[in-house]
Amino acid sequence: MVENSRLAKEKEEILTNQKSVLEKQVKERTNELEVSLHNLEATQSQLIQSEKMASLGELTAGIAHEIQNPLNFVNNFSEVNTELLSEMKEAISKGNLQSATELANDVMGNQEKINYHGKRADGIVKSMLQHSRASTGQKELTDINMLCEEYIRLAYHGFRAKDKSFNAGPMNIGIETTFDRDLPKINIVPQDIGRVMLNVINNAFYALSDKRSSGLPDYTPLLSLSTKNLSDSIEIIVRDNGSGIPESIREKIFQPFFTTKPTGKGTGLGLSLSYDIIKAHGGSMKVGSIVDDTVFTITLPK
Repeated sequence: MVENSRLAKEKEEILTNQKSVLEKQVKERTNELEVSLHNLEATQSQLIQSEKMASLGELTAGIAHEIQNPLNFVNNFSEVNTELLSEMKEAISKGNLQSATELANDVMGNQEKINYHGKRADGIVKSMLQHSRASTGQKELTDINMLCEEYIRLAYHGFRAKDKSFNAGPMNIGIETTFDRDLPKINIVPQDIGRVMLNVINNAFYALSDKRSSGLPDYTPLLSLSTKNLSDSIEIIVRDNGSGIPESIREKIFQPFFTTKPTGKGTGLGLSLSYDIIKAHGGSMKVGSIVDDTVFTITLPK
């Protein structure tokens, strides 16, 4: 009996020690995993910031050109108004009220144009600021047509600033937009959806430029962007007749770090982040092919 009791006690001590060792090992392993997870999250955050800054660089490259256009209008109409006001002052001094009234109408018409182009420049700057700031995650009622129109223009000028041959020569890049005017405003995080549009459009421009550089005869590069108002959602469709995406890799393009571009030309994160953004909005993002065209379809719930 005594021997059995001693053996049982020793067995219990062994089990207790083993349990203690296991608990220590589990704790150490848990700490290691927590450190690894923290490092992974930090790395992911850095990669996301890097990708955002890369797309911001593409955007800012063409901003000077894009802003210069409305500013030229503002400056020109301001100079014309100075001359008109001088003439109006002279007409008033001579008592020619009819001429003064006509000149005043011209000044008012030019003032409306100054206001329009000033707001256009302001809108471009706001788009820049939205794209560069960290996302607050706050959704806003947004006009998708206006957002798409703004980003396709900014992406175009950004790409052209980076690739001087992009819109040169006999084969200019064609851009077509077909916006559903019945599209309602929807609740989205505008800077996030703007990043998605910039990524998709830049990829399309790259594909068009790549195919054009191959020197194919009778090739006309074309990008088309359209929106559709569906029963419970809206669709954004971006289509290009560029170099295309082979069916064998089409399912992989939304995977992180997967890219069809040469080394140094892409991080492989743009479409992956875009896919996650659309998914976070409760929507979907698909890629398909119609004849030789690559088609990205983005669906967002109303």
